[in-house]
Amino acid sequence: MFEHVLAVVPVRDLAVATDWYTRLVGRDPDNTPMPSLVEWQVVPGAWLQVFESAPAAGQTSVNLAVTDLDAARTELSGRGLEPAEVVGADKGVRLSSLRDPDGNTVTLIGGFRVAY
Repeated sequence: MFEHVLAVVPVRDLAVATDWYTRLVGRDPDNTPMPSLVEWQVVPGAWLQVFESAPAAGQTSVNLAVTDLDAARTELSGRGLEPAEVVGADKGVRLSSLRDPDGNTVTLIGGFRVAY
């Protein structure tokens, strides 16, 4: 039934946010379907969309599972971003969060395993 998942992040200034999310993802946006929206395909079928909406900016959380949390934190630090200290969770899951310029939260999740 469902084919794609789109995580939508509202921001005040699209140019500032595009720079920040470009550093987060590690590459330029894959698509700019309209002047107020940029997007990255982060894995097949999953997109991260950033759009200009000042009233909603700063109220969103996005979780991104990573293969190696420590390596991801090091890589992001090298891109000028500052992931928070790692916090442990249940079942070996580890978390580290960042805030974009508007205060939206992006949480990196290490040790995440999907059981079907």
